[in-house]
Amino acid sequence: MELIFRDDAYQRSCEASVVSAEESGIRLDRTVFYPMGGGQPGDSGVLRLADGGSLRIVDTRKGETPDDVLHVPEDGAALPAPGSAVTAEIDWERRHRLMRMHTCMHVLCALIEGDVTGGQVGEAKGRLDFNLPDTRLDKEALTAALNRIVAEDHPVRPRWITDAELAANPQLVRTMSVKPPRGQGKVRLLEIEGVDLQPCGGTHVRRTGEIGPVAIGKIENKGRQNRRVNILFAA
Repeated sequence: MELIFRDDAYQRSCEASVVSAEESGIRLDRTVFYPMGGGQPGDSGVLRLADGGSLRIVDTRKGETPDDVLHVPEDGAALPAPGSAVTAEIDWERRHRLMRMHTCMHVLCALIEGDVTGGQVGEAKGRLDFNLPDTRLDKEALTAALNRIVAEDHPVRPRWITDAELAANPQLVRTMSVKPPRGQGKVRLLEIEGVDLQPCGGTHVRRTGEIGPVAIGKIENKGRQNRRVNILFAA
């Protein structure tokens, strides 16, 4: 399956052919739909059919392999036949909000020294959990630092390194709960120029300025060492 979102997160639709179709998910030969992973929700949208009809996709999930994507249809939908031509079209407004928040979470990760123990990307807010024993976080200072980096409009781009290069640079992996997939020979990194570099398979904006104004919400104590930092869009 060709994963178009991996190289171009801004492509909103693509022509595709149905490989298989079941209630649990529809497989296409190529897709712009991102499957749930790394704390980022799967895309929703529609498959537009050759006869003028459409099929609503309510979620996107990973299948049996890293490149296997299942487009989950709404309950009771008539499934397209294998070989059918479709246009796969994501809910762009939702996806773009998720892209903005996901990139913002990478900026936050660069500002806090500590292993990431969990996270969740949302349309209006997100959160990161950090392993931070004996550390106090300043909400106002973090908000100011986030917005400074956003305003500096740093370029954001994916790039790839080999499994061997990642093994030689273990400090690139910040997340304790989610490890980058290995065994395919290469690993995708997300680089925020001058700010952050770490493995990530998610979708992101092209520049930090696209994130827009943000604010740190609650900073919660979720255990002896775990600190949860909530982020909100401020506009």
